[in-house]
Amino acid sequence: MAATINIRRDVTDPFYRYKMEKLQSKIEGKGNGIKSVIVNLSSVAQSLSRSPQYVVKFFGFELGAQVTANPSDDRYIINGAHEASKLQDYLDTFIVKFVLCEECKNPETDLKITKDGNIIRDCKACGQRTNVDLRHKLSGYILKNPPGKDSSDSKKGGKKSKSKSKKNDEKEKDAENGNSDEDKHGGTPEAVDGDASDDELTLRIQQEAKELPKASQDGAKDDGWAIDMSQSAVDARAQALADSLNRVAIAGGGGEDEEDDDFGGDNPYEKLGAWIEEEKKSKGNVDDIEIYKKCVELGIEKKHKTLQVLAQTLFTKEIVKQIPTRASLLKKLITSERHQRAFLGGTERFIGKDNPELIKSVPNILMAYYNEDLITEEVVTKWGTKASKKYVDTPTSKKVRKAAEPFLTWLAEASEEEDEEDEEDEE
Repeated sequence: MAATINIRRDVTDPFYRYKMEKLQSKIEGKGNGIKSVIVNLSSVAQSLSRSPQYVVKFFGFELGAQVTANPSDDRYIINGAHEASKLQDYLDTFIVKFVLCEECKNPETDLKITKDGNIIRDCKACGQRTNVDLRHKLSGYILKNPPGKDSSDSKKGGKKSKSKSKKNDEKEKDAENGNSDEDKHGGTPEAVDGDASDDELTLRIQQEAKELPKASQDGAKDDGWAIDMSQSAVDARAQALADSLNRVAIAGGGGEDEEDDDFGGDNPYEKLGAWIEEEKKSKGNVDDIEIYKKCVELGIEKKHKTLQVLAQTLFTKEIVKQIPTRASLLKKLITSERHQRAFLGGTERFIGKDNPELIKSVPNILMAYYNEDLITEEVVTKWGTKASKKYVDTPTSKKVRKAAEPFLTWLAEASEEEDEEDEEDEE
């Protein structure tokens, strides 16, 4: 029997009564077909009173990896090589978001879906009913696959179970040819949970709005993200940004994304980019509120090209970890498909031109954007269908989109799977 640990690992009391098995995983396959099998997921999920499909889907969303759930064979697979210790960290995040009562922090909760489409944790310990964050992609999956559905489906058996088993086997074979351990990234539960909510950011903006347009730039906070602050690195980033903005933001790329701004020679996008680089150089980081203030001061908080600048200046090589910490600010500024396209364009420039070593991480970056609702399925799918020389040269653009194929394939298959499940529900 596997060793047991406290469901809340922050509780060190050896007599804490809520226990679960420690996650166990084994790596199978090699090369592009490598995968991680969670051997005791059913037992762990039962201790949490949650469906194992919910847990493995959560892992897939967080890791940016395809997953296979085969309840009939009690087999749950994540594409790529993922150590059990890392999966245990992600499980901690799942427990906080989808298991623990927000009031008493006990795991004695049941998930229930209300008539108005919310998901609540109904606590049997204190009686409180607390809402689950619907912005997480797993919430959408839970709404389409409500609690209790798995057990009823398993009772039906027959053709439906065999069909799903066959489908999962086919997905597993496809995955061996289409995914690799590049699905891994260094994200941590702390990074995922560290960002402020939309409401919190709105309140902060409202509280500090009176200081505009001549807002002070003092007091930027350090949220702990890593950045190379050597003089050569800062100068290189500033030069790359200036070259990019001169070529794209000032001259414009033409087409439907062109913005008819008349700023004369006093270009605000170049000012914003230079200001962010200077703030990072002097303070190590720039607070979201300070960035928003600067955008308002320059009169570009509603412009889509602002997102191109932010995509090129906010992040470092640790971009996958940093995306959740910047999501609240970015969601405030991304208000249309044009904004999303500019954001993807800036990201393409940041990766393909300035940090080509990040090309292999494109699936994880896009998954993080998608999970944080910064891009929609329609926009990113259309973006991925055709290379463009708007932000980088065409060969580099093709490389970035080629690297994005695992994510785009996952997105298409997930959409097809949801459509099939909807059809089955209607039947």
